[in-house]
Amino acid sequence: MATSLVWFITGASSGFGDAFARHALARGYRVVATARDTGKLAALVAQAPERVLALPLDVTREGDAEAAVAAAVERFGRIDVLVNNAGYGIVGAVEETPADELRAQMETNFFGSAAVIRAALPVLRAQRTGAIVNMSSMGGQMSFAGFGAYSASKFALEGLSEALAAEVAPLGIKVLIVEPGAFRTNLAGAAMKHMPELDAYRDTVGGTRAFARSMHATQAGDPMKAAQAIDEALRAERTPLRLQLGQDALDAVRGHAEQLLRDLDMWTRVGTATARDTDDLAK
Repeated sequence: MATSLVWFITGASSGFGDAFARHALARGYRVVATARDTGKLAALVAQAPERVLALPLDVTREGDAEAAVAAAVERFGRIDVLVNNAGYGIVGAVEETPADELRAQMETNFFGSAAVIRAALPVLRAQRTGAIVNMSSMGGQMSFAGFGAYSASKFALEGLSEALAAEVAPLGIKVLIVEPGAFRTNLAGAAMKHMPELDAYRDTVGGTRAFARSMHATQAGDPMKAAQAIDEALRAERTPLRLQLGQDALDAVRGHAEQLLRDLDMWTRVGTATARDTDDLAK
C-alpha cells in the first residue's frame, strides 16, 4: 500500500482516534487529525509536523466538516481514508434519558458522522477511490439494558453505512463498519455520561452502570492493535462491511446472530401464514 495515503480522523485527541493517528504515522501515511480542542493534538503534530495537519472540528457544528475537508485537501491534495471516530456514550434506562440527552447523543454519534461523510464524499467521488470507516460498537448490532441511547445512535449509523456502502461501491469507495468490544479508551471514563437513576431500574440497569464504571482503564482491547486490524481490512482485496474487534465482540455478535436465526426458525410458520389466501387474491 502506498505510504502517501491521507487519513482524516475525527475525535483524534484521545482513545481510538489518537491510536489511529499514531498507527497511520508509523505506516508513513499523512494524517489530518481533528478535534474540538486542537491544543490536545500538539503531541501528535510534534511527532511528524510535515505529515500531520491538526484542525478544529466539532461534528455537531454546521460548516465545520466542510471547512476541515477543504483545509485537508488544500494541504495534502486528497483524502484516502475517512475515520468517523468522534463520539461518546450514555448509560441510563430509556425512561431515565431525557429527550435533550437522547437528541445530543444522536447529534454527535449519528448526525455528526453523516455530516462528515457528506463533506468528504465529493472529494472521494472525484478521486474514484477511498474508504470511509465508521466506528460503531458491538452495541451497534445488539443492545443491553442501560445502553439504549448509545446503541440507538450506533444502530442508526450502521443502517446509514450499509446503504452508503451499496451507493458508493461503484464509485470505487469502500465502507467499513467497525464493531469493537471493550478497548482501553476513554469511552467508559470522561466520554461516558450517566443519567439520573430511577429505583425501578436498579435491577436491570444497575449492573450496566457498575460495569461501565468499573471497566475504565481495565479493558482488554489495545487501540493500537485495533488500528492495525482496520488498516489490514482496508488493504484487503475484499474489505468486509463489518469488522468485529475483540473476543467479547466476536462472541456477542455471533451469539446474537445465532439467536436471531433460532427465532426465525421457530416463528417461520407464523410469519409465513400472513399471506392472503389464494381465493382472496383471485377476487
